[in-house]
Amino acid sequence: MEIRPLQPEDPPVIAAAFKELGWPKPVEQYERYLAEQTEGTRDILVAWVDGAYAGYVTVRWESPYEPFNGIPEIQDFNVLPKLRRRGIGTALMDAAESLVATRSDIVGIGVGLYSDYGNAQRMYVRRGYLPDGRGLIYDGRQVPPMETVRNDDSLTLMFTKPLKRT
Repeated sequence: MEIRPLQPEDPPVIAAAFKELGWPKPVEQYERYLAEQTEGTRDILVAWVDGAYAGYVTVRWESPYEPFNGIPEIQDFNVLPKLRRRGIGTALMDAAESLVATRSDIVGIGVGLYSDYGNAQRMYVRRGYLPDGRGLIYDGRQVPPMETVRNDDSLTLMFTKPLKRT
């Protein structure tokens, strides 16, 4: 397995892999990520197994989630379903946390709440992430008590984890 930064030739490969799964992740998303990586606002780590794309994770250096206030956030963590449970996700998270630890002693992450996110929910807790205590977040906004929201990809719980700064 190789983990390396996103390269200019990667966006079409990654987008094609997700298109095959029926997931809406267009090539433009990865081209934007590449531009953000060049600007220094986001780093993207891509995993390859035997020369084939396997997954990726991004580190957004300035989280849009206001309560994080300067805490870098791990975002958009994906491993192809056929390659899960082989240590690829763990390796990507290790690499992302190591990268964050070069600049911060804490990292944030959000996770969706429906069952498709179940493996990620369990992984983050096992890795030492704890909820930030603000409850449900929808599109970056705290959901007030008694408000009804849709359980989609925008509904999350936000977590943080202390890191040993390197």
